[in-house]
Amino acid sequence: MNEINKEMIKENTMDGYEKHDVYNLNLINDIAEAYKKVIVAVGEDPQREGLLKTPERVAKALQFLTHGYDLNPEDILMSARFKEDYRQMVLVKDIEIYSLCEHHMLPFIGKAHVAYIPNGYIVGLSKLPRVVDAYARRLQVQERLTTQIKNCIQDTLNPLGVAVVIEAHHLCMQMRGIQKQNSVSTTSDFTGAFLTEKTRAEFMHLIGIKLH
Repeated sequence: MNEINKEMIKENTMDGYEKHDVYNLNLINDIAEAYKKVIVAVGEDPQREGLLKTPERVAKALQFLTHGYDLNPEDILMSARFKEDYRQMVLVKDIEIYSLCEHHMLPFIGKAHVAYIPNGYIVGLSKLPRVVDAYARRLQVQERLTTQIKNCIQDTLNPLGVAVVIEAHHLCMQMRGIQKQNSVSTTSDFTGAFLTEKTRAEFMHLIGIKLH
């Protein structure tokens, strides 16, 4: 991406926090033009006051919601990998997930529980949620998302085992189609030590209890 095609947007929020967003201007323009046609196709007027800037807003929102394509999850883990002789479970649970279903481009929202058993190396705890986010901020299906997170941790850290469970609400099931508001989809994937019943049971127990 060339610097000339980037735009830095500064926005001051109510709490005084200054937000910086970087957008690819070529993508913004292309997506905005496409959404103008969508607005017309659904029977609206893109020149109406309330819709004048909607194509650009949607384009920026979509670019943010899919910024995971610009991230390398393996690099995220390697940036904070440390030698440590610790061989017990490391678990980060209740990691928020916001993703877009690739079938309808509607959101699915939930949480991920990610654990690994180190094999000579540990990783900074914040990197596990970052890896989850890097894969979630793409057009996804929950099943693939679960496996991608597992494979990334296993391949990059070579731990004794990895466990990933994702629970999510899919708006494509709630807003359209079957319209079941309380359904939750759960996916899981395991490697190594987590394939044994005892270790997997410990993991499932820990993600189900409240320690705080």
